[in-house]
Amino acid sequence: MDMEIAHEQVEPVFIRVSDLHKQIGEQRILRGVSLEIARGSGVAIIGGSGTGKSVLLKLVMGLIPATRGSIVVDGTEITGLSERELGRHRRKMGLLFQDGALFDSLTVEENVGFPLVEAGWKDAEKVRLKVEETLAAVDLAGHKYKLPSDLSGGMRKRAALARAIITDPQGVLYDEPTSGLDPVVADSIYHLIRRTQRQRGITSVVVTHDMKSLPVVADRVLYLREGVVYFAGSPAELLGSADPVIRQFVEGRSGESS
Repeated sequence: MDMEIAHEQVEPVFIRVSDLHKQIGEQRILRGVSLEIARGSGVAIIGGSGTGKSVLLKLVMGLIPATRGSIVVDGTEITGLSERELGRHRRKMGLLFQDGALFDSLTVEENVGFPLVEAGWKDAEKVRLKVEETLAAVDLAGHKYKLPSDLSGGMRKRAALARAIITDPQGVLYDEPTSGLDPVVADSIYHLIRRTQRQRGITSVVVTHDMKSLPVVADRVLYLREGVVYFAGSPAELLGSADPVIRQFVEGRSGESS
């Protein structure tokens, strides 16, 4: 007799945002953002200062509440979750802040291993091995005993990336990950983000002002303008667009600095 083998259906969309609004006081930051981000893809979010890029990341991470709208991550609507349920949601995600947010008094090894300890890993040897494996993946092998103050800017970003991915998250959100770095080092970080995304099958969402990085780091680009998604498409489509609003932004000729 033939037997049917049931396969779990994996939703191809990892993040789905629908009619998302965020208002702080009288300021309407997001005014109806809708977007979809495919599982395992690399997406860049661009837009002028104050257009809500970082706010959008915080909303998707569950760090701040939405004013209204829907955020579905990995099939779960997160806008109505309790703080305890949000904790489980956040463990699916890694977050890399602009400054890396490393603990100054901890070594690289201790910084990178911190999420494992917080998650309840008790075996110090397993933590050590996981840290060494992850540091090697971001080209920081041999630097685990250094303090953040002993690292260059690029090395600090790599250490922060290692900490963001050590728990094997399904997605990682990057808030201007190359802020303060020179162009050569910044380019190496973008290539590392892309390599990490592809090798680990991570959904990667990168907020950036660097137009040159888009073909390196992203499959798709979302351009936020006036609180909504003005453009969604490939880097080539964005950079080749004849839309005057997009051309002004890409070329840095408008009031929205790029």
